Amino acid sequence: MKKNTRKNIMTLIALVLFIGFLTIADRIFDSYQMRIINLAGIYVTLGLGLNLINGFTGLFSLGHAGFMAVGAYTSAILTMSPELKQMNFFLKPIVPMFANVEWPFFPALIMAGVMAAIAGALIGAPVLRLNDDYLAIATLGFGEIIRIIFTNTQTLTNGALGLKGLPNFTNVYWSWGTAVIMVIVMVLLIKSSYGRAFKAIRENEIAAEAMGVSLFKHKMMSFVLGSFMAGVGGALLGHLMGTIDPLMFRFLMTFNIVLIVVLGGIGSITGTVISAVVVTVMLEVLRFLDGSMDFGFIQIEGIPGMRMVVFSALLMIVILFYQRGLMGTNEFRWEWVTNPKETIATAWKNRKA
Repeated sequence: MKKNTRKNIMTLIALVLFIGFLTIADRIFDSYQMRIINLAGIYVTLGLGLNLINGFTGLFSLGHAGFMAVGAYTSAILTMSPELKQMNFFLKPIVPMFANVEWPFFPALIMAGVMAAIAGALIGAPVLRLNDDYLAIATLGFGEIIRIIFTNTQTLTNGALGLKGLPNFTNVYWSWGTAVIMVIVMVLLIKSSYGRAFKAIRENEIAAEAMGVSLFKHKMMSFVLGSFMAGVGGALLGHLMGTIDPLMFRFLMTFNIVLIVVLGGIGSITGTVISAVVVTVMLEVLRFLDGSMDFGFIQIEGIPGMRMVVFSALLMIVILFYQRGLMGTNEFRWEWVTNPKETIATAWKNRKA
């Protein structure tokens, strides 16, 4: 009991320190640095949603960007003022039922997740009976279908022009507050009977079904919850950027989230959090590679895209030496701080197994 109490106290202290850091950062960091911090928090939410589907349940979904688009457009349409909608929809007016709607951000954020979850249920009903590569192709196709629909529904989404001037609701408290809540939900979910059922399906579907696990029910649950998280993350991203359009939600967006999940460790909540922060920061740190570099004795002309080339090479090196990701299926434990030698050795052995 004392051991659990000590862990809870340490967790509470860490959470208070983290909140303190965010508060100080919000006051002393510039807007560019705060955008990076906000993006990291949003990517934590998005990564957890995809890891629930791909990592913990063992499904291979590539349609995350489509659910992000549903959430982003839902929240944008609900929170924009009537005047702002009129300015955006100058080619064709928005459908009358949404013309004068203006919701506060929190209910709009929840509705964004709900609409993405409904889209996930509608898509999951037919495709979750597929497995492996067939499921990946089907979800990828549905993700592209959603994007094409949004491109061609001029009176609902403003088509290819997108929506501009979105209220800038997303700040460090919304992005990381949501991320912390999602982490807590994931921890509680994975420790529950549903989480054990998800892992059983991931390891062996036949054995899981023989033990009484309803495959379709639990796959659908995982897919819908992951879609909900994607919708919330998409809404936060839209209100951070201030503008959205269908091209934002191409397959490249899904690839970035898959990258975070694979790099952190498929089936690790801690790994997803660490990877989301590392990937977001590294993408910005390496941005200087796209511009010209002057070393005094030699000047190298900038090559657009060199940042992604170097970043991809670094990721290839990491994956070659850490094939199961940085964390594998391990999670952070306070024993790593109180008794580091033994616990890290055990974690390393489990990661290599």
